[in-house]
Amino acid sequence: MKHFFIAMLCVATTYIHAQHEHHNHEAHMQPNLWTNNRADGHAPISVMGDHIHHKGGVMISYRYMTMDMRELREGTNDKTNADAHAKYMVAPQDMVMNMHMLGAMYAPSNTLTFMVMANYLEQSMNLQMRDGNQFSTRTDGFGDLSINTLYRIFNKNQKAMHGQLGLSLPTGSIEEKAVLPMSMGNALQLPYPMQTGTGSFGVNLGLTYLGQNNKLSWGHQLMAALSLNENDQDYRFGNRYSLNHWLSARAGNNLSVSIRIEGLFIDEIHGSSPLLNPMMVSTADSSNSGATIVNSGFGLNYMITNGHLRDFRVSAEISTPLYQDLNGIQLKQNYNITFGVQQAFH
Repeated sequence: MKHFFIAMLCVATTYIHAQHEHHNHEAHMQPNLWTNNRADGHAPISVMGDHIHHKGGVMISYRYMTMDMRELREGTNDKTNADAHAKYMVAPQDMVMNMHMLGAMYAPSNTLTFMVMANYLEQSMNLQMRDGNQFSTRTDGFGDLSINTLYRIFNKNQKAMHGQLGLSLPTGSIEEKAVLPMSMGNALQLPYPMQTGTGSFGVNLGLTYLGQNNKLSWGHQLMAALSLNENDQDYRFGNRYSLNHWLSARAGNNLSVSIRIEGLFIDEIHGSSPLLNPMMVSTADSSNSGATIVNSGFGLNYMITNGHLRDFRVSAEISTPLYQDLNGIQLKQNYNITFGVQQAFH
């Protein structure tokens, strides 16, 4: 929780600076509004809830994200299979998660925008036993549903800020099972990372500051996803805090390029599932969860500005970790690729 308050202080400082800048220039220039109606007017596609709409505005979106994890790490040190097998019978080798995300935004007024996000996950993990034999597990299904309200705080002198408050509903599964080599033909509960949902209600909190000039747009976003209750298996996933900074540059009227840096803080899983044996595999031990990660990203955004497809966007971003400090033995993040399309209606 301390990470959230530190980041909140940073964003608040930015807000005070922006207001001070506004008062200094108010007497000398007519205020201009920050706008998302240009190629660099959206954050990189992996950033959610980065903008709000004018009254009556609607936007629908689809994102496809793939995340690749491989090799073991404990803290900031790489580990081997032998290190994991010293404590667990099975060690994970790699994991791929593909996520399909559908989103919709609607603004009933110039101040409020509602946002709904639903997702479908496809997950696979390869594992190795102490005797060297390998096997795979796979799951797929709908994840948790997110419903959010974005509230405009100000929009002046090409600077804007809005807050976010939302709920996460436990529509995903925490009961995914599979027949494993050691299960004697019985389907066993799969570990935490292979579930498609959290089983808990959650609160989403956010604060986003935006700025732009004739050629550049930039933003800072603080987000917190807080888990409210233990689920039916007596555990809850750890809270997640993220602080994103990005800079986008126009490359003509239709194209922009972006760079992004993200600080990600994930708390450990609280409690444990009675259906899991924490000595069987490292991913079934809740102490092997939580992390501090710094990611870097590079993105492209193409926007159609005229015709019937006006305000249609195609975007992509690849991100890689610069720093990873993992609690316990976990798979390292390798890369994350996000592709998306968005269509706005006014």
